[in-house]
Amino acid sequence: MKQTIVLVDDDRNILTSVSMTLEQEGFQVRTYTDGESALHGLAARPADLAVLDIKMPRMDGMELLQRLRARSGMPVIFLTSKDEEVDQLMGLRLGADDYITKPFSQRLLLERIRALLRRNEASRAEGSGAPPGGVIVRGELTLDETKHQCTWKNRDIQLTVTEFLLIKALAARPGMVKSRDQLIDAAYGENIYVDDRTIDSHVKRVRKKFRVADDEFDHIETLYGIGYRYKEG
Repeated sequence: MKQTIVLVDDDRNILTSVSMTLEQEGFQVRTYTDGESALHGLAARPADLAVLDIKMPRMDGMELLQRLRARSGMPVIFLTSKDEEVDQLMGLRLGADDYITKPFSQRLLLERIRALLRRNEASRAEGSGAPPGGVIVRGELTLDETKHQCTWKNRDIQLTVTEFLLIKALAARPGMVKSRDQLIDAAYGENIYVDDRTIDSHVKRVRKKFRVADDEFDHIETLYGIGYRYKEG
């Protein structure tokens, strides 16, 4: 079954050329020229991944991402201009999984899309501490990599790709401290640079989601100046 990629950009030339490249590579593609129509389209027909421009009419990429993250963990890649470093960081902190600066190579975008889809499948357990089958169970926490599913006390916790990889990295070795650099590598790999504050923002979002399910959740501990760890027991 073909995977569906949604492209959202007010530049129709980008939509046309990127669509052709992705379709030639076997993807189904849907395009939108503004955030508002994309939001409605994705509500009616979810996709496997979205590529969003930041600067758009009616609803920009930042607002669209916030609306999407309220109900979906779908992988998201931002398209930004070279001088939009602040926007890049804000996008990552709001829950984007990657970004590419314009002008960009379509081959690079294709590689990033494929890499993010592989991460989303979360089927690899190498070095994760997961038993065969890709399931990690730590007390009330269950992480199923093959389904990209997280539950706490049998309640579903909707996580983005990056958030899932962060909690997986922590829960795989309870009691072991993970530095921010180690968490960046676990969540993003080596193809993207993010700063420490981005990881802190992700951890804050993860805690908030768990506390919606359980207001006494306190299993992600901060070791100031060092990093984070998942509490044993």
